[in-house]
Amino acid sequence: MKANEKMDVREIRRKLGLNQSQFWSKIGVTQSGGSRYESGRNIPRPVQALLRLVHVEQIDINKVKREDVEVAEYLKASNPELFKTLKKEAKTKRK
Repeated sequence: MKANEKMDVREIRRKLGLNQSQFWSKIGVTQSGGSRYESGRNIPRPVQALLRLVHVEQIDINKVKREDVEVAEYLKASNPELFKTLKKEAKTKRK
C-alpha cells in the first residue's frame, strides 16, 4: 500500500475478522473514533501510519524500540547493500 493511497479501513478490518473495538484498540483509537473513520471521516496521518504498520504490515508495535529503528536507519544509510540483503533474507524467513 502506497503512502498516498486511500485505505479502505473497514475492508481491512473485515478481512482480518476483527470487530471495531478489537481492530481500533490495537492502535489506541476508540471504537467510536474508528467508526467515524470507517464512515468516511479523514484519518490523520499518524493514525494512517499506525494502521499500515499494525494491520497491513502486521508489525507488533509493542515490540519495536527506538534503538531498533535507529540501527535499521544507520545500516540502511551506511551499508545499503547489506541492508537490502538482510531485508530480503528476513522476508524469505517469514514465509
